[in-house]
Parts: sequence; structure tokens; C-alpha cells
Amino acid sequence: MDLDLDDRVAVVTGASKGIGLAVTRTLLGEGARVVATSRSRTPELDALRGSLLHLPVDLMDPGGPAEVVARAVEEFGGVDILVNNAGGPPPGAKLPRFQFLELTDRDWRDMFEFNLYTAVRACRAAIPLMLERGGGAIVNVSSSMARQGSAINVDYSAAKAALNHLTKSLSEEFGPHGIRVNSVSPGPTKTPWWTDDGGAADIIAAQVGADRESVIATVAPEMMQMTTGRLVDPQEVADAVLLLVAPRSASTTGAEIAVDGGFVKAI
Repeated sequence: MDLDLDDRVAVVTGASKGIGLAVTRTLLGEGARVVATSRSRTPELDALRGSLLHLPVDLMDPGGPAEVVARAVEEFGGVDILVNNAGGPPPGAKLPRFQFLELTDRDWRDMFEFNLYTAVRACRAAIPLMLERGGGAIVNVSSSMARQGSAINVDYSAAKAALNHLTKSLSEEFGPHGIRVNSVSPGPTKTPWWTDDGGAADIIAAQVGADRESVIATVAPEMMQMTTGRLVDPQEVADAVLLLVAPRSASTTGAEIAVDGGFVKAI
């Protein structure tokens, strides 16, 4: 399927691994020009080919998102697509966290800074440029935990719920001006957040007395009642993002698309 993304200019945050890497790779494969930002490079990102510019920017710096958008204009002449993918545990934090009472104000501030404010600032920088070009597409990568209440990761879930609200509000304000704003909510996804040493799989393994491989293969999917019986693949999330940013989805705005393996059970 031709998604009509040739020469579109996309900004992708958190692009060096996991979902962000899959989104970047797929956009390049569709002929888009991509400004990818992350704190550091990875061999997988370096291996990509196409019209790609990587910027090592700390998005928790309040000026970081605007710097990335400005470089997209400098390099490629504008911005048509913004994928706010950066999120998850802020630097220095490990998820999952199991105790609300253990969270400090600093924990809450860092979680919202990384999972909400980075997206707010990127949208604030990109939307005026999209208005000048007559439209654009924004996808905010949220989480199924924004809608599935849990005693685990309460600060993360709250930040993602706020991101979903931001998505709806921006779609209402800017939809009449040709800017579509949607969100994709992955379930537990097999990314480095889970698989790295000390990541979510190791933390859960220590809680339940299992090993990392068992947690990834069976324990976590069963614990989270995933209908598919497995963690989500990052490419599956990227495919949903690509469809939403494509002109073929011209009538889709304000939507939340779940790619969660059946994790959320509520209607």
C-alpha cells in the first residue's frame, strides 16, 4: 500500500530504539524525510538509510523540542508529521513501580516532564509550521495503562491519561485547520524498556521468582491477561502510527488506537 508519504518531513522523538526506531525505519521506507531525536545514537539507528537526520537532544530540557523542530525546518524546509514517541521511565527511573506511597514529588514531576511536557512543547513548536503549510499530522504515543486502572505505575498512567486528553483537545482546536491529532496506545511491548538488564522483565522476575526470558515469554502476558498471549512487537505499533499520519487517514482525528494484544478489556 502506497501511503503517499514521499518527501513528507517527519519529526520522531525517542527514535533510537524500540517503537521510535520502528517508526523511523518505516517512515524512511515510505519515502519520508525524518528528523530523529534521542539522547544518544544506537547501531540500529545508524544502520538506517534514507533522508535521515539524527539530533542528540535532551527533550526534558524545556528548549529541546523547539530545537528539534527548528532543525527540521533548517534541514528539510518544514514539518508535516510529528510523532511524540519519547516516554516511559525518565532518566534514572526504573519501571514498573508498585507503591504509590513511595513516589515523591520529584518522581511525579519527572514522569510528567518526560511523558507529557515533552509532547506539549513539541506540539507548540510544530503546529504553527503545520498551519503555514496548510495542515499536518500528529501522533502521540500513549499507553494502554492510561485507560486500564492499576496499582502499578500510577504516575506513568496518569501522565499518559493526560496525554490522551491533550490529543483530543488539540484535535478539536486544529482539526478545522487541517491538522489531525491522534494517539496510539501500545500494550506491554517488547522494547529495551522490558528486555535490557535491570528493565521491567528483570524487576518482575525478582517479584515472582522467575527468570527474564520466562517473564517476557509467558509470565508478563499472563499477568496482564493479554488475549494474544505475547508482548506487542514494536513494528505493530509503528504500522498503526504510519497509517494515522498518512493522507489515507484524512478523516481520522481525535482517535485513540489500541495496539495492546487485548490488554484493555473495557468497552
